Amino acid sequence: MTRDERYTGILEWFSENMPEVETELKYDTPFHLLIAVILSAQCTDKRVNMHTPEIFRKYPDPESLAGADIAEVTEDIKSITFPNNKARHLTGMARMLMDEFGGRVPSDPDELVKLPGVGRKTANVIASVVYDKPVIAVDTHVFRVSRRLGLSDGKTVEEVEKDLTENISPELRPRAHHWLILHGRYVCKARKPDCADCQISKWCRTHTDENAGNTL
Repeated sequence: MTRDERYTGILEWFSENMPEVETELKYDTPFHLLIAVILSAQCTDKRVNMHTPEIFRKYPDPESLAGADIAEVTEDIKSITFPNNKARHLTGMARMLMDEFGGRVPSDPDELVKLPGVGRKTANVIASVVYDKPVIAVDTHVFRVSRRLGLSDGKTVEEVEKDLTENISPELRPRAHHWLILHGRYVCKARKPDCADCQISKWCRTHTDENAGNTL
């Protein structure tokens, strides 16, 4: 099976069976989604969602967070992984939004990555989810699933992002990001992929090669 055939089969299946898909992070404004995505680094969306309602209430806009004491923000997010670093990132991000972007979350990934705590993945999430930009955010789930399925042989996040971008049409990229994340989160899990219940296994390189007696 060629890579083109894998892309075609997998994307068609998701388009037909999961036409409407969105982030599992709860938010009400672009600024609050940015907070949530920063907090979600090496933390589950479920845990982040447990704490963000109070954080959003306390910090409704960049101005309120920019003026907050780092120790207080650290206390607010103490139940989330790496609260000290994330508190610095959040307050620094809010100050830069106020100082350089007029308090508005930018739509360009190249502008977003200038913000403290915002890497390429986070920038692409915001650009894709909020502004429907044709970009692919590659997190650990997308990286793992893309390589297992045979959509990419990239050894770095940047290489996998490049392969996905080149092979997925612009209008599908925002949804494809969520398809691959959710597939990795609930089906193609890191330690124990649920191949028996996987609906796209017939296009999966790992599954088809193992059935043929090969080892990847």
